[in-house]
Amino acid sequence: MIVIYIRNRENLTWVFKFSYILQGVNTINILFFLTPKAEVAYVKRNDSLRQALNKMEQHKYSSIPVLSDEGEYTGTVTEGDMLWYLLHNDSDMNDGHLDELPLEAVPRRNDYEPVNASSNMEDLLSKIMQQNFVPVVDDCDCFIGIIKRRDVIQYYYDRT
Repeated sequence: MIVIYIRNRENLTWVFKFSYILQGVNTINILFFLTPKAEVAYVKRNDSLRQALNKMEQHKYSSIPVLSDEGEYTGTVTEGDMLWYLLHNDSDMNDGHLDELPLEAVPRRNDYEPVNASSNMEDLLSKIMQQNFVPVVDDCDCFIGIIKRRDVIQYYYDRT
């Protein structure tokens, strides 16, 4: 049995129990759950802090994938990462200073670990229990999209 605990910003906790997930778990192709890159907001690693914050606000994201200019997945930046960076660097946010701060300078506490497109469900489930989404990369480490925890939970919920 797999048990997933999810806590939101109001500290409410949901518990999802899946007793039969592991039966035939490897027969599901993880790409079934993929939200393709064209439908995912992301930032480039050389974007400014303001650009990243604006994109996150526009899409109502609390974390967002970071890509290189070549399209490779380089990590995930969160609201918390940016907040701690600003607090520890005494940045003045009122004079356009955010436009000058490169996103690369923001230390990331936890990068969301990606899965390869050819990974199995066990690999995906082990990551998705710890992350809101799992970045998916191809064999060249190019970002091809994300798999959202909500989509995986909904899939299994619909089958109970």
